[in-house]
Amino acid sequence: MAEPSLEIYFSIIQRKVVSPNDFTSLDQVEDRLTAFEQRYNATARPFTWKFTPADLEDLMARIERHDQKERTQQHEHDHQPAVPAAA
Repeated sequence: MAEPSLEIYFSIIQRKVVSPNDFTSLDQVEDRLTAFEQRYNATARPFTWKFTPADLEDLMARIERHDQKERTQQHEHDHQPAVPAAA
């Protein structure tokens, strides 16, 4: 199984370490990041993705069918004769 992406890890760092704090020095940032890393490595557990490649393929197929239906309906709407206004 693949490791969680770096984007997820950096998102966690952004939310839990960097964003809620105003640092007065780079040493404070380094200390906070080091403490977070140690705590994270000690407590983090692998997670199992619930969304499988087959789920993704199904979702993409449903989106494509929906888009095709929308294009067909728009095409039909664009080519309907105008209805004359009632007098």
